[in-house]
Amino acid sequence: MANKRKVIITCAVTGAIHTPSMSPHLPVTPEEIAEAGIAAAEAGASILHLHARDPENGKPTQDPAIFERFLPRIKKATDAVINLTTGGSPHMTVEERMRPAMEFKPELASMNMGSINFGLFPMLNRYENLEYEWERAHLENSRDLVFKNTFADIEKAMTLGAKNGTRFECECYDIGHLYNLRNLMDRGIISGKVFVQSVFGILGGIGPHPEDVMHMRRTANRLFGDDYEWSVLGAGGNQMRIAAQAAAMGSHVRVGLEDSLWLSPGKLAKSNAAQVAKVREILEGLSFEVATPDEAREMLQLKGADQVGF
Repeated sequence: MANKRKVIITCAVTGAIHTPSMSPHLPVTPEEIAEAGIAAAEAGASILHLHARDPENGKPTQDPAIFERFLPRIKKATDAVINLTTGGSPHMTVEERMRPAMEFKPELASMNMGSINFGLFPMLNRYENLEYEWERAHLENSRDLVFKNTFADIEKAMTLGAKNGTRFECECYDIGHLYNLRNLMDRGIISGKVFVQSVFGILGGIGPHPEDVMHMRRTANRLFGDDYEWSVLGAGGNQMRIAAQAAAMGSHVRVGLEDSLWLSPGKLAKSNAAQVAKVREILEGLSFEVATPDEAREMLQLKGADQVGF
């Protein structure tokens, strides 16, 4: 009998896309982020992808002092791989965005593989009553926003990260991003097995159609062969459908309230752990096993939790 394939579940706990008025369940304070991360790990997530927010108003922040309030607590309570954002928010400079990854030297950090239009403004039609002043501006400003990730930005971040032994979750919002990554590999900016996170359904990137998922997989196979591990995330209502389709095609999966506030149509997810439990059910229904944190470390060639700076 063939060995069961191990699938890594990443949980992106809070992110910088959704705003607090959109869901009462979105973790905002360091305490909420810690609790949400620990519960997601207990539900089966082997990687926790973490952003921070200003505890007063929920605005995304890259202030290392805020990260410091939840990172040690999560590390103490779980053996999950900690993956820190270098995306921060599309409104920040690359230096600002790199601060937590530089200070805390995580095993894994996210890195976007190219600049894109990042349209959050359609959400304005869905949410009339936004509690904080910054929320409306955050959504409205995305009409005229390029989320900047130039080759120079990516090289700078990856070179800085490599000095600390941090590896990267290479976020690919479009097909061109796969080619950008291939170029970085060919030039030795990134080496070893790459971790490709394909993002579907952000306005400005590739869509969420099944053909889009297949196109991303075929192109990645052609460009990287056996030199990569593939993971997917579907934005909003596409989350579970894309996870199921791509898992059947050999992918790992990412869920969490960063990517979708929903558990099912019209039903808000009450926690990150609820989404982890749901995707785990899908994976086990497809006869896959969920990877442990140490199995994820081995697959992604990570340095180990004892090598981080927190």
